[in-house]
Order: sequence, then structure tokens, then C-alpha cells
Amino acid sequence: MTILETGTAAGTSWMVCPGCGSMIYVKRYERSDRVCPECDSHGMLTAAQRIELLLDQESATPIEHAETVPDPLQFNDSRPYPERLEDARRRTGMTDAISCVRGTLGGVPVVVAAMDFRFLGGSLGSAVGEAVTASAEVALAERRPLILVTASGGARMQEGIVALMQMAKTSRALRRLDEAGVLTVSVITDPTYGGVAASYATSTDVIVAEPGARLGFAGPRVIRQTIGQTLPAGFQTAEFLLEHGIVDMICHRSGLRDRLIRLVGMTVRSARPYTNDAEAVITDPAALPTADAWDRVRAARRLGRPTTLDHLAGAFEEFVELHGDRMSADCPAMIAGLARLDGVPVAVVGTQKGHTAAELAQRNYGMPTPSGYRKAARVFRLAAKLGLPVVTLVDTAGAYPGIEAEEQGQAVAIAENLKLLAGLSVPVVAVITGEGGSGGALALAVADRVLVCENAVYSVITAEGCASILWQDASAAPRAARALRVDSAALLELGIADAVIPEPEGGADTHPAAATALLRRAVRQAVHELRAWSTSDLLAHRHARFRAFGVARNDLQENR
Repeated sequence: MTILETGTAAGTSWMVCPGCGSMIYVKRYERSDRVCPECDSHGMLTAAQRIELLLDQESATPIEHAETVPDPLQFNDSRPYPERLEDARRRTGMTDAISCVRGTLGGVPVVVAAMDFRFLGGSLGSAVGEAVTASAEVALAERRPLILVTASGGARMQEGIVALMQMAKTSRALRRLDEAGVLTVSVITDPTYGGVAASYATSTDVIVAEPGARLGFAGPRVIRQTIGQTLPAGFQTAEFLLEHGIVDMICHRSGLRDRLIRLVGMTVRSARPYTNDAEAVITDPAALPTADAWDRVRAARRLGRPTTLDHLAGAFEEFVELHGDRMSADCPAMIAGLARLDGVPVAVVGTQKGHTAAELAQRNYGMPTPSGYRKAARVFRLAAKLGLPVVTLVDTAGAYPGIEAEEQGQAVAIAENLKLLAGLSVPVVAVITGEGGSGGALALAVADRVLVCENAVYSVITAEGCASILWQDASAAPRAARALRVDSAALLELGIADAVIPEPEGGADTHPAAATALLRRAVRQAVHELRAWSTSDLLAHRHARFRAFGVARNDLQENR
């Protein structure tokens, strides 16, 4: 960063933006929390500035940690390591590259550990590792969400193997928070590399990145020197990482505090009193209007029906979307995140189609890839960790059957979700909102309560697929639909559905808002009822529910 002094005797400070090279008035730059007003690039903040930006005013109190060995290797390159430490302390006013505090964020008690790149490149040494571990221990003891703000070039070479051990030390500390059900969030700032990237920066429940922030195990110079490769433009940036499923979201600095308030707020239960709504669903097949199965199929596919995103906007008070499978991609056909329903924090996962041809193409026609199912699994595990009920919204013709999906293990991804949901320790409510197609739908519907919208369908195969295979004639789809008994009344009779959610006259597409309101009533009722159940009762009921399918009642009783 270059600062130029110009103007009157009093002096007017100007600087050159490191991102775009524009001349910027320094005071304007500082007022915008070091975000360039011309190119929007995010400059570095100190640890103290980070804490001031995030926490409620005057709520921060320091967290003490144990003293560490100052020079474990007696390291000396061009200068003795203790001299480098002393120089960094003098320049920054910090004891090491991190500041850790208790505080409140939107009134919610939290722990924040913020790194400072000015101190030896934010390198991970014994003091940083001990500070992160101590912060995690405070978060554990006081059950406060832990927020880690990272900025680092990697492990501290001057501490050698002892620095490397800090990766394991901090990872164990975060694992204890997982076991205790305490939320962890990392905020990735530019740059975050090496040992920090490969430990606590990327092992949290939610990863938030600032625009343009770089994150990776090896930096461009290391990659170039080691294997001779030059990274392409934009590689390892937040935008690249979001596309490739590594980070959950990119958040501009101006909105970061509000986004974190929403996230930590999901750990606070503020449920409103609930009165059971007996008329929210239909449990008697005879009470459903008579309709042909093929007509139900056609109604389920209408583009005007509310999508998962429509239901999220209308049936829940708020929604924070999470992205990525933390492996390779973010599937646009699968929506996942945290929401509130009547003040109750819940996890919501659903397939997403669209209302137009362009939206359908963008969302892969609602057919999830393996990365979509792995993203869903991430959110299911997070729900179990935090004790949140799960709501799934299913509208898909099936899992994506393409070459890439097979290469990436589509069958394995579905199988893992089936097993995960079967043993999930929190209530699960599944709603078939449109099409429920084969294993791709079931991977979201191993639930304690399965609800089916009046015009929704649920089947092992599409009617057209069945007709083509068994009758060698796709035009026999109406006959196949009737034979497969895909409609809501048949699903209720077969015990596949626990209840049917009524739709407005003419179908959900005729009055989408009313359809979403009806869905909200039904889901509220199911969630509130199931929250009263113990974990052992949930798991026993879920086991019995799926154990019974296809077995004669008398034989089932004998085999239990």
C-alpha cells in the first residue's frame, strides 16, 4: 500500500489502491473498513479492527492462554528467531499473530479469534496454536459459537515440527466442539494458506469468505517452485472456491457482521407457543378429491408450482443458504441451509427446479449430482450436531444420470444419504412437493414424517420410463401411472405418506402463496410434534416405519 502526502500544511493523505491502482482518499478508505470505493477490493485489517468490526460495542474481553516455548529450535537464519519476534511485537503492539476475545454478536455470546497478517505473515506457531485451542476451550466450557478469522501464510518455519503439531492440536480442539454441538464458523480473509488452511480454517461448520480472498494449501510461489506450474488467473480465490464447493458463501465486508449475526442466531431457540392444527393435513384417503393418477403427474410438473426457494421465502422466517460439498462442486439443483420456522431453528434441504426454461437449465432440471447429495449430507450432519430438526422439500424427476455423475459416485452419494438419514438423531420431516422420483428423491425422504402435497407424485420410476420398459411404448404413460399408484391418495393408502397437504382449488400453481401457506401449517405441526420425542423414540419409530414396508403384518410381528 502506497500513501502519498499532499495538500495543505495540515496534510491530506492519499493512497494507491493495491487492487486497481486508483488514488484513494485515506480517510474514505478507512471509513469503508479498507474496501476500495473504486474496485471494491478488500484490504487487510488488523486483528483489533476485525474484532471491532464484528462484535457488539464494548463487549470484547481478552482470553488468556498458557505461555509457550519462545524458541523451541534455537532457530537462526539471517537473524535469531527471538529478534524477529521482538521486532514484530514492536511494530504491531501484539504478542503474536492472533487476538482472542469473548464478546457478543447481535446479543449472542461468542468467542472470536482473529489473526493478523502483519505479525510474521500471520504464521501458525506455538502461540497461535495455543491461543486458538484456548479459545475453543472457552467456547466449549461456555457453549459459545466460535468464530475464527484467518489470515496466514502458513506454519511458522522458525518453529519447525513444533509449528506443524499445532495443526493437530487445533483440529482436536475443534473436534471437541463438534462432539459438544457448538457451532464453529471461519471467516477467510486474504490470504489464508498452508497449515492454517489445512486445519482450523477449513474444518469449521460454516466457511465464509471475503470477496477475492485466496485460500489454499500451497501458494502460487510454492507451487511454481515445487512442480513448475503457474496458476491460472482467479485460481484459489473465494469466487473459484465457491464454484468448486469449498466455501459456503462469499460475504462483502459491509454485510459480514449481519451475516454472522444470522448464523449464530440459529443456535438460539426462541420458539413461539404452538397450538396443534388438526386440519393442517389430510390422513384419510377417502377425504381426498378423486383424480386420475396421470392427471396428478401432469399437475405435479407444472412450472407454476412453488419451488423450494419459493417455499423457503414464504413458509420460513429467514434462510441462510450454505453451498458446496467441500470436495469439488456446488450443485445448483440442491438447496441447503439453516432457517427458522415459528422461531425454531431448522435445517432445510430441497431440490430446486424453476419456473422458466432458463431457470430449469440453470438448476439442471432439479436433478442433483453427487455433489448435491454430499452438500445435503453436510447440512444433515450439521443439524444433528446443533440439535436442529430437518425439513426436506422434494421435487425431482430423479438423480442426474450423466457420465460425470457416474464418475463421481452417484450411487454411493445416494446410499450414504440413505444411511445417514436412517440414523440421524434429530426429527426429520420430508415433503414431496412435486415429483418424487426414485432413489434421487428417497435420498431426502428417509424421515419420521413423510408428507405429500395433494398433486404431488412419488414413484420408483417415471410413468414414461415404466411404459417404455414394460409396454415398449412411452405413450402408455397414463396406464403406467395408474398401475404404479403414484398419486397422493394411493401413497396414503400404502402407508408411504403419513399425511397429504391440501392444495388450493385447481392446484398449487393457481395460488402459489396459498399453497406455501398450507405447506407451512403442515410442516409446523409435524416439527412441533416431533420435537417432543426423545432421540431413542425417533430412531425406534423411524426403524419400525421402514422395516415394515413390503412385509406381511403377521410376519413382521414374528420377526421383530
